[in-house]
Amino acid sequence: MIPRTVSLFSRLVTVLALVLAMGAGLLLVAAWASARLAADEAYDRLLVGAALQIAESIASDGRTISVDPPFSAFETLALSPRDRIFYKVVDPGDRLLTGDADLAIPVDRQHLGAGPILLDGEHRGQAVRAVVAGRYVPDATQAGFAAVVVAQTREARSQLTRALTVKASLMVLAMSALALGAVAVAVRAALRPLGAIEGVLAARGPNDLQPLGLAAPQEIHLLVASIDHFMGRLSGHVAVMKRFIADAAHQIRTPLTALAAQLDLLSSETDEGRRREQLARIRRRTAELGHLTNQLLNHAMVIHRARTAAFDPVDVAGLARRTLIDAVQQAGDRAVDVGRTIDFGYEGPEDAVTIPADAIALREALSNLIHNALKHGARSRLTVRVGRERGRVVLAVEDDGPGIPAIDWTRVRQPFQAATGGTVGSGLGLSIAAEVAAAHGGEMRFEAHSDKGFCVILSLPDGEGRA
Repeated sequence: MIPRTVSLFSRLVTVLALVLAMGAGLLLVAAWASARLAADEAYDRLLVGAALQIAESIASDGRTISVDPPFSAFETLALSPRDRIFYKVVDPGDRLLTGDADLAIPVDRQHLGAGPILLDGEHRGQAVRAVVAGRYVPDATQAGFAAVVVAQTREARSQLTRALTVKASLMVLAMSALALGAVAVAVRAALRPLGAIEGVLAARGPNDLQPLGLAAPQEIHLLVASIDHFMGRLSGHVAVMKRFIADAAHQIRTPLTALAAQLDLLSSETDEGRRREQLARIRRRTAELGHLTNQLLNHAMVIHRARTAAFDPVDVAGLARRTLIDAVQQAGDRAVDVGRTIDFGYEGPEDAVTIPADAIALREALSNLIHNALKHGARSRLTVRVGRERGRVVLAVEDDGPGIPAIDWTRVRQPFQAATGGTVGSGLGLSIAAEVAAAHGGEMRFEAHSDKGFCVILSLPDGEGRA
């Protein structure tokens, strides 16, 4: 059973939610920084205005410098009751004119003429925001810039920063929630074609291997095409399997029925001579049934290997010699037909003739051609030839028998189709050889020579392994 994992919808929504969360976090940080900047800008204007008003009140009578800070300078800053305000005014000689003497905000006199200077500092253990403004006093005993320092604690600024951040955060979170909802809807809609594929497959019967026939988006078009291709291959395998089972059942049923009938006759036969004849017929029928079974299994093996076996470099010449030797050894007394001995021969190079091939299937094909020639053709001569022609390697089995009529050359390539007028057989030998040749990208053909006899040829691609 295939274990269930997290759904694709959940994975996509989770990933997109994480992306949205990261984006929302960055936006919240940016909102906080923007709110703090906005709060500082707003209260900085008030600080600068108060410092300039105090600076405007600085006066000199030529001997002394006086200052009378106006109440309006602190009125605006006092709108935040939780904040404290500190200030001091010093003359050009840094002598305190008024204010908090312990306000330790540095005064950079070199830049007082450029305008108010804003800076952060600390006073009495509290963080403050301060402004330093200058007022030039020309008619004093010591001409120069008097300095006004105004500082304010940051409570109002922090409160405004929090308020602005909260408002921005609520907007960011609301937009993120809407975006996540839209993402979920979009992902669900995008995955709907996968649900359609699932529905089509679930509604099908076990024998329905037709293509899905669904219009699919570009992103899953390859998936649908792969499923269709797989189902096509599976349909081909099933069709071959059904054909093989049907053919095997049909071919085996007849000899089994005949064998059962002969056993019935044998069981009731009392004449010893007739019993020996019936036993001989049973042995022949059993041998034919064994041969048929072997050929059926070989046929199934060839069909399977044609679809699954990988090709390796194979020495065709060596394979042909070994197959011929094995055929001669297995033939035994069958090599004698009507008192005439069959001469076996090999014609071809002694060196290796290497091609990419399936050695097992190729050997089975050649063995079947030799067996066919022994059983149905050869009278006194059987020759196996290996050679090259027009960039291809040929494997030929030639005998001096009558051969197969040209009218049957197409039909005998099919399983269980014997030549007209020939002896009884399974009709699988030539079919196996033809399928092996096709699996190697080659072909099987026939040639009838009046002087040499009949020849069956396997023509195979030379490939890259030429020796």
